[in-house]
Amino acid sequence: MHKSKVIAGVEIGTNKVAVLLGEIQEGKSLNVIGFGHCSSRGVLKGEIIDFYEASDCAHAAILAAENQAKVKIDGVYLALSGGHIRGRSSEASVNITSTDGRVTREDIEHVSAMAKERDLPENCAVIHHLRRPYALDGRMVEQPIAMEGERLEANYWTVYGDDRIISDAIHIINGFNLHVDDVVLSGLASSVAVATLEEKKNGVLVIDIGRGSTDYAVFMNGRCMSAGCIPIGGDHISNDLSIGLRIRLKQADSLKHRYGSAIVEHKDKTEKVWLNNDLEIGDRLVPLWSIEKIVELRVRELFNVVRKKLGALARPERLPAGVVLCGGTSHLRNIEICTADVFETRARIGDNGAMASEELRDSQYSVALGLLHYGLRYQNEHDHVTQRNRGFMGKLKGMFQKV
Repeated sequence: MHKSKVIAGVEIGTNKVAVLLGEIQEGKSLNVIGFGHCSSRGVLKGEIIDFYEASDCAHAAILAAENQAKVKIDGVYLALSGGHIRGRSSEASVNITSTDGRVTREDIEHVSAMAKERDLPENCAVIHHLRRPYALDGRMVEQPIAMEGERLEANYWTVYGDDRIISDAIHIINGFNLHVDDVVLSGLASSVAVATLEEKKNGVLVIDIGRGSTDYAVFMNGRCMSAGCIPIGGDHISNDLSIGLRIRLKQADSLKHRYGSAIVEHKDKTEKVWLNNDLEIGDRLVPLWSIEKIVELRVRELFNVVRKKLGALARPERLPAGVVLCGGTSHLRNIEICTADVFETRARIGDNGAMASEELRDSQYSVALGLLHYGLRYQNEHDHVTQRNRGFMGKLKGMFQKV
């Protein structure tokens, strides 16, 4: 008999809860068999602020996916986002002690363990140890085993977050009698769906702009070199419009979707559009230039924050494949032009076309789809397992890259 496993990719976001179900056959192939979604409540800037409301939304989406597929879920891959997420470089080095001066597997295991042993801030837990290339006597190598040298260095980008916030997210899933197989940074999950292997090899930055937060991940030589999250998203654009134009937030959100542009297209400051577009009492004209200028300023600020976080990794020469945008706010008009201008490289809007049906092609489902492929790739691999903070769910397994 063929063995199969049903896994769920679950994203509990500020705007929506998205759940995709995938059936994995003998650990080799993945079929998307169910989909559920629900408007999100109890989540702000990617973090849970009302446990019961967030639970109700997540459980409704999970139940809808199970009912559509007529299956029960065996395991869940859960996306994490929010301003509590931090990252830092963790490195260590060892001398090569073998008689012939060649690197052994024990050397690699030793230096890798040392690099990952650095203490975290209080009440924090590791989400990922993302390995960068090794260095052997100062030169970068992908796999140094059996190579001759004197000193081996390992470097990881360690992504960590508040263990109580992570625990709350996991507890929502556990409350539905489901087991979380692994937690994955949202930016890493979406990059699986929208960026190609060739782009990741050449050098690419993936930016997932949600309603309450923005996740990012930069890849070089096929590996994730840095990843993180900032608590700025589409809601901040709407809020700026609300304040700048002195209108209600709901009106500002509508204006953003109807007339928002990440660059100023209309230079004539006398050109105006209707606020509510219904010509009823309270409707009035507002300057189109002002709408576009406010949106552009916030979008540029968001991209500049990401660029500052990445430092030298965001230099144009290190990103020949450019920037790939995804998430609900990536639909903002002209956003790829603004992106290309800030990062000084090409930019495109990503989609899931290579992995998904027409219904799920939109990049707002990239995270959930990426989670399924993450589960397919790593469910049977045990040599990448790491021991993480035991404070919130005992042993968490899985890293985005193998040691």
